[in-house]
Amino acid sequence: MRRASLLLLALALCAGTASAKVFYAKDEALRLAFPDAEKVEARDFFLTAEQRAAIEDKAKSKLDSDLLTVYVGQRGGAVQGYALLDTHTVRTLPETFLIVVSPQGTVAATHLLAFYEPLEYSPPVRWLEQFHDATLTDDLRVGRGIAAITGSTLTSEAVTGGIRRALAIYDVLLKGK
Repeated sequence: MRRASLLLLALALCAGTASAKVFYAKDEALRLAFPDAEKVEARDFFLTAEQRAAIEDKAKSKLDSDLLTVYVGQRGGAVQGYALLDTHTVRTLPETFLIVVSPQGTVAATHLLAFYEPLEYSPPVRWLEQFHDATLTDDLRVGRGIAAITGSTLTSEAVTGGIRRALAIYDVLLKGK
């Protein structure tokens, strides 16, 4: 009986991860973010308490770490944009997506890189497109300027929070630099 219970538990755990999907590896995602870049540089930031507080206050969302990596795409010595990877838990499993921020501080693109929840809860490309040219305003919230994904409210909230964090990171660490 104990052996059958363990087998059922193992099958249930496998079934839960069977729908996990990795769409792009990091290097593929950075090529997607900056297709014309001559150089993509990783810049690491060790946040001060003040920087972290400012980012979290602007984003209305918590950061997971005081260490951030921002990828900077360059061509001809000019910055093409900034890319940030955001990994967070949706319900019980993670998703990772890439937010590309223009040199002017607007969302240039958002790409889903990996999704470990059941795929029917993943954000559709069309839904992600509503963030194009978004800036960090009070309307950048689900139910205000951002439509929810029907049946996937947690995904909607998680992605929107990640985009708000990326734009706040731009405002605090990158803007005017």
